[in-house]
Amino acid sequence: MDNQINQPNYGNQIQQPVPNSTAVLVLGIVSIIGCFCYGVVGTICAIIAIILAGNGKKLYEQNTAAYTEASYKNLKAGKICAIIGLIMSLLTILIILGAFIFIGIEGLKHPENIFGNMN
Repeated sequence: MDNQINQPNYGNQIQQPVPNSTAVLVLGIVSIIGCFCYGVVGTICAIIAIILAGNGKKLYEQNTAAYTEASYKNLKAGKICAIIGLIMSLLTILIILGAFIFIGIEGLKHPENIFGNMN
């Protein structure tokens, strides 16, 4: 009897998790870790997670009674992790590109430091 009181009553409809909510959370976490792989892995995982989170949010908003609130919270947390991972990955890419540009400019100014004395 107590179980019936604690559970929300949405008619005969059984609540299910939001599609891809776990995948979004995993991809969001991987995007944060992946930012240390030259930023490429993190960027790819973050973009996929953000797209899947958008689709999941649309489904949840169409029929909130059909999906569990816990899975929606996982979806939101995964999207936040993906945004953080995307920012960190893009910063990593910019830092690497900046380093290459700086090294290239210094190489043009002082080619003897790169190639040595070839005489």
